[in-house]
Amino acid sequence: MTEAPTPYELDADTMTGGMRPIRQAVLSIGSNLGERMDRLQGAVAALEDTPEVTVVAVSSVYETEPVDAPEGSGPFLNAVVLIDTTLTVHTLLDRALAIEDAFGRERSERGAPRTLDVDVIVVGDRVAADDQLTLPHPRAHERAFVLLPWLEIDPEGEIPGQGFVADLLGGVDTSGVAKRDDLAILLS
Repeated sequence: MTEAPTPYELDADTMTGGMRPIRQAVLSIGSNLGERMDRLQGAVAALEDTPEVTVVAVSSVYETEPVDAPEGSGPFLNAVVLIDTTLTVHTLLDRALAIEDAFGRERSERGAPRTLDVDVIVVGDRVAADDQLTLPHPRAHERAFVLLPWLEIDPEGEIPGQGFVADLLGGVDTSGVAKRDDLAILLS
């Protein structure tokens, strides 16, 4: 009698046998060009339509002063989206970039105004860095426009290697971030 090899060998990102772990991920979305609110709503709808992605929660909308942006850049509308996914981190990144492209994102200088920005902030407790993606997002722990909305929907949120969102928020300037109670992203 011969023993069959196990069909479930783990690697860093997936499991064989067609099974992948479900991980919680945090995405930050923002827009400071054109119909900003329509673009945020469209980004969330596109995430809801993504196979292997379940949108768990969406924060309130926040209006924020641009960070590291050219002179004269307009304010952003920002939100944070909490998802459960079985996508690999690179497939999730590809989907985020495709959503940006669908809303007319043009890539130019860093910090330039944009129709839509979809950043992958964390995926589970994954820590990784390659030519395409760094996890967790290397500047998320310094950005009030990520931390404030994230804390709202995930009070226990944590950035691997940096700390809990609630603690990190105490070390950043939140004066340029205002919650917009008159705006809301709707889930289908």
